[in-house]
Amino acid sequence: MFGEQKVSFSGVQPSGNLTIGNYLGAIRNFAAYAESYKTFYCVVDEHAITVRQVPAELRRRTYETLALYLSCGLDPEKNTLYVQSMVHEHAELAWILNCFTGFGELSRMTQFKDKSARHADNINAGLFAYPTLMAADILLYQTDVGPVGVDQKQHVELTRDIAERFNQLYPGTFTVPEPVIAKNGMKIMSLADPTKKMSKSDENPNAVVYILDDRDTIIRKFKRAVTDSGAEVSYTPEKPGISNLMTIYSCFTGKTMPQIEKEFDGKGYGDFKLAVGEVTADALAPVQANFARYLADKGALEAQMKKGAEEASYYARRTLSKVQKKLGFVQIR
Repeated sequence: MFGEQKVSFSGVQPSGNLTIGNYLGAIRNFAAYAESYKTFYCVVDEHAITVRQVPAELRRRTYETLALYLSCGLDPEKNTLYVQSMVHEHAELAWILNCFTGFGELSRMTQFKDKSARHADNINAGLFAYPTLMAADILLYQTDVGPVGVDQKQHVELTRDIAERFNQLYPGTFTVPEPVIAKNGMKIMSLADPTKKMSKSDENPNAVVYILDDRDTIIRKFKRAVTDSGAEVSYTPEKPGISNLMTIYSCFTGKTMPQIEKEFDGKGYGDFKLAVGEVTADALAPVQANFARYLADKGALEAQMKKGAEEASYYARRTLSKVQKKLGFVQIR
């Protein structure tokens, strides 16, 4: 917390096209926090390089992710929107936190295990220490709450452990953050395999609906979505495919599961899948229109990057300076 206002921080990687899972589980929910919190929303490009990137593509996606933040209603006058690598305090605090994080803690992180299996030819130290950079992202801003997807909850819990450990040695240094996970849409599953999370890195294009997919593509993907035995639209663990589609429909319409079941009582899966595709396309259309407008003005995006980085650095420097002083680093002004 800085002053009387509580702080919210979150970030999104520019590592591939963002999905409706990213939108429903995170980005769409960000704007509401600006009414009650000092908000920092970051394009976390330093996290992205734990996996090999094509430089030109990483730059392009960094612009696109910032444009998507703006397109989804994040007002730059109310939110600090910036690119992680433009605020050097993130990397500096991450190194310090590495020295207060146990090897065993990092080796237990589920994402490290998953990514190591997928990228066995590049299990690098950055991938292993990824959670301490995420902890630095959060702790730099004295964050009170971090809106995250359910798959990031483990990282926020580690961040809390690191903050509490540091505070025991150097009292009053960090605010201990709380993870906040959207109750509805917190985990959107693959359309091809509803036992797996929808992932922007999925090799099957029909498994994933991207925020920037055109209307026909969105509807086609939902028509091909895997469903379950029977024909009844009902929300139950025995029907993971239909339950996932109901979650998506609920997120975009605001309807409850019983209301959806009543609406499609007596109708088949085909009717329901078409309806899910149509409400998804309708909801994303204004986001896509805004995105095209923002992306067309590269100069304005770069001005926002500069402005946002300056704002973020102001707060980040305060925390980093406090940490360095407590550790005994020499500070000469």
